[in-house]
Amino acid sequence: MKVRQYFKRALHRLQNGPGYTYTELLVWYCENTNTHGPKRIVTEGPKKRAVWFMLTLAFTGLVCWQWGILIQRYLAWEVKVSLRTGFKAMDFPAVSICNSSPFRYTKTKQLLHHLDRFTKLALERISVYSQNGTVPGELPILETNWSPVASLVIIETNDQGVETVLHVLGSGPNQTKSAASDRMRTVSYRLAMQLCNENRSSCMYRNLSSVLEVMNEWYHLHYMAILSKPSRSERQAMGEQAEDFILACVFGGQPCNLDNFTQLMHPMYGNCYIFNWGSDGHILMSSNPGAEFGLKIVLDIAQDDYNPFLPFAAGARLMLHQPNTYPFLQDLGLYARAGAETSIGIFVDEIVRLGGSYSCCTFNGSDVNVKSLFNTTYTMQTCLRSCFQDQMVQNCGCGHQNDPLPEGAQYCNQQDNPSWGFCYYKLREQMEVENSKCLKICKQPCNETQYRLTISMADWPSESAENWIYSILSYERDFSTVSVNRPSILTLNLYFQEINFRTIQEDPALTIDWLPSNLGGQFGFWMGGSVLCIIELVEIMIDCLWITVIKGVKWCSERRSRRARAHISQPPPTVSQVVEEQVNDGFQPEQEESHVERPCAQAVPGTPPPQYDSLRIFAINQHVNDWD
Repeated sequence: MKVRQYFKRALHRLQNGPGYTYTELLVWYCENTNTHGPKRIVTEGPKKRAVWFMLTLAFTGLVCWQWGILIQRYLAWEVKVSLRTGFKAMDFPAVSICNSSPFRYTKTKQLLHHLDRFTKLALERISVYSQNGTVPGELPILETNWSPVASLVIIETNDQGVETVLHVLGSGPNQTKSAASDRMRTVSYRLAMQLCNENRSSCMYRNLSSVLEVMNEWYHLHYMAILSKPSRSERQAMGEQAEDFILACVFGGQPCNLDNFTQLMHPMYGNCYIFNWGSDGHILMSSNPGAEFGLKIVLDIAQDDYNPFLPFAAGARLMLHQPNTYPFLQDLGLYARAGAETSIGIFVDEIVRLGGSYSCCTFNGSDVNVKSLFNTTYTMQTCLRSCFQDQMVQNCGCGHQNDPLPEGAQYCNQQDNPSWGFCYYKLREQMEVENSKCLKICKQPCNETQYRLTISMADWPSESAENWIYSILSYERDFSTVSVNRPSILTLNLYFQEINFRTIQEDPALTIDWLPSNLGGQFGFWMGGSVLCIIELVEIMIDCLWITVIKGVKWCSERRSRRARAHISQPPPTVSQVVEEQVNDGFQPEQEESHVERPCAQAVPGTPPPQYDSLRIFAINQHVNDWD
């Protein structure tokens, strides 16, 4: 019963509302609030009241402005970076090593036969043009159906700025230019690669700074397209073999062998070998700094078996990276010079990002809208490469040889995709734009390890010791193979320079406890208020809102009543009027005068109906006696 009575009282209070008008509520708030300004508005005289009203209004606006700035700053999710150092036994980085020449020339010479012939011819014709100013008009007959991915052209510019395109290897009808007058007006020329779409309605030109760079890119483009056709096993057989490439290995003062290396078929560098990749979960560690506790490797790059038309740097390509991550040597690798010992000191930086609203990063790549084509740990580079390959397959209908393929796709070739080179370079130009699609999709890893390196080099071996060192290395390899010599030998020495690491960590610059403390500080400083004052203000706002709701409900009810009365033209007849109509045929009810407002008066009761005997009820016998 008590609960029922409580709910009845609550319902009655809700129906009646707070019981105040707006003015009464405002006066009550000013008199009872703990905020200093409103009290003075109702207690002071007219002049001071106006002054305090203006001050209260100004400081209220100032507090709201400061609150807006604080909230906006908090929602910006600013971070602060802290740097900490630590000492511990650290995981040794994975070391990827490749020969800068991906394949042995003696094993690929037959496949590159036609490309080499065209390259020699192009160099000859470019030399003739540089001497005589004209490209020979006739091409020698080459018994081949080889079709190039890109054409070599010479772009002449005359003194009037008009450009003329001359095809070096004859890819069109306007391939020669022999008029003496035209030659006299030639101011400059440059060698470029021409790439066109399938119907040659649109072409682009790759203008590089020198003839050497143009020839290098042109040859390498066809070189990779040709050598991507053989099977994986055939390509591995044409590349560097571990027993020929790695002559000696020492780690932590203990000898290591080929079992410590993992072979990787790299699309750009052929057979590469990764030390301490950790794909099986076993990672080598180092607990001491210095060269004697690091990794030392002796390599033979067999420089005498390099491709003569590829101006590769003679040496080894290497990269230090986290275990179980893919090595992008073409982007992030280093060169080690032949005939020298390269010492690399390693410093470790661990980067920790907050993620979420603070920074755009991912913990494992699962929230990135790109499916990784590399079966390794997520990195920014794997995402960018996978995204580019997806775009390549969508726009060009085939994938590039430098990266793995998505499911159901195939690598580009000149027979099935004759204009893939044009599509590839067009797409690469688009992806190089700062706001490219892949840069918007891919995220940095929230936790990653970066290596800072210090590199030094010295000739190795010394001239006084090279004879016996080369003899021993050749003896270990068996004299039936090519003997070791200075142009082909090099040594790598990698070690931790210090057994300490730096942790670069992001922390929230503004925490959740910072926001209310600063909001309260501003409110207390300018208004002299507290949290209770805010609760009082909320209370008065709720009361005002409830009064508004009740007034609105009453207004709607009165409006509906007025509309209902407007539909009724006359009031309902009284009982006396109904009886009079039944007994008097000439009765006419009184009509209300229109547009006449009568004063309110007390209700006058109607005339009672007459007492007719016919309306009475008697027994039958009594009724007969009365008539008698």
